[in-house]
Amino acid sequence: MTSKLNPYINFAGNARAAMEFYHGVFGGDLALNTFGEAGTPADSGYANHIMHAQLVADNGFTLMASDVPPGMEHHPGTNITVSLSGDDGDLLRGCWAKLSEGGTVTVPLEKQMWGDEFGACVDRFGIPWMVNIGQPR
Repeated sequence: MTSKLNPYINFAGNARAAMEFYHGVFGGDLALNTFGEAGTPADSGYANHIMHAQLVADNGFTLMASDVPPGMEHHPGTNITVSLSGDDGDLLRGCWAKLSEGGTVTVPLEKQMWGDEFGACVDRFGIPWMVNIGQPR
């Protein structure tokens, strides 16, 4: 088994919607586990929130997420950006189109001075993304 590093994003009650959106972007298999499945009482108001979600795309992209549990503060910040990069231009342009739809484009996806196509956006859930399409070398 190989080791891997992947982003884990916390949401304030909308992890299910966000992960379903990312499933539409990346495809693959999405597993959602709720706090209720882990024993949180149904009348808590939090049983249907996501305790752990994992999306594994066919190309190996992996994204994990959860809703912050009751009593834990949620402080979304600007200290992390999810980066997608590679040389599969069609795949990455398709991801860019879906991620930026309904979000804010901060750098249009276009050829940059270093020769690659690059763009940056913040998706509709407030998550910043960078996409870099490398040129064949």
